[in-house]
Amino acid sequence: MDLGAIISILFMSLMAMVPIVLTSVGAAWSERAGVVSIGYEGVLLMSAFFGAIFAELTGHATIGLLGGILVGILLGMLHGAITVYLKGDHVIPGIGINLLALGVVPFGILAYWGTAGQHQLPLNAQMWHISTQYGELSPMVGVTIVIAVVTWWVLFKTPLGLRVRSVGENPEAADALGINVEKYRFWSTVYGHALAGLGGAYMSVDWLGLVHKTMSGGRGFIALANMVFSGWNPLVSLIGGWLFGFFDALASWLAPKHIIPGQFILMLPYIMTLIIVAGIIGKARPPKWDGRPYKRE
Repeated sequence: MDLGAIISILFMSLMAMVPIVLTSVGAAWSERAGVVSIGYEGVLLMSAFFGAIFAELTGHATIGLLGGILVGILLGMLHGAITVYLKGDHVIPGIGINLLALGVVPFGILAYWGTAGQHQLPLNAQMWHISTQYGELSPMVGVTIVIAVVTWWVLFKTPLGLRVRSVGENPEAADALGINVEKYRFWSTVYGHALAGLGGAYMSVDWLGLVHKTMSGGRGFIALANMVFSGWNPLVSLIGGWLFGFFDALASWLAPKHIIPGQFILMLPYIMTLIIVAGIIGKARPPKWDGRPYKRE
């Protein structure tokens, strides 16, 4: 492997890390406030689908990205309303979002574009890239890094972040101090899903330039694994997301080489996810009230 191939893989890994990092950062913020969601797989898939529609209708990829954020916000509001205000279980709504996406997207691709399972976006609906001799790089890579850093700074260095963390660690004490626990939990959930929505739209209008009925490919669950790996820290999620993106890029680079059967190569990112998660089982310490509905006495 020469230097050019190494740099090419690094470029590919930066592109591959974006949806994982955005979703991990959003999930970390949400869970720091005490709200768990396993529906990010569905959020990625549906925002990719609707983001592509917005981009094609307007001819602007940025509108597609905003459309993906809007889808994430709406799904976050749904999840937040059920878990925060209705005091429902945190896991079941996420399962519902995932199942909804598995039905909506394949049907929507066929109903809207008349193709079965996949649709290629026209060039005018795709985000522009920075072209180099080693490959292409999206401006969304820089945006993702900025979002991760700013989210970490707000969460750990500002009064707002302190209030968010307080409702996830000890909502009773936060409530006693006059902090509106439900408000902070609800909008934290919306923010987490909005970032996942941006990540999903990125996949269709930027990174891949297409919509596929299974294009999320488990990235929502990998993002959750990355969140736990990072210790619910958005800044560390950036490092972990790049690591997962690297193995994704390495698998994509190795697949055409036919060194070993392609199916085993494409398993690489998921195998590494299992290994990393297995290594941190028992060591990860989530916020104390993570996943527990808060009811004022």
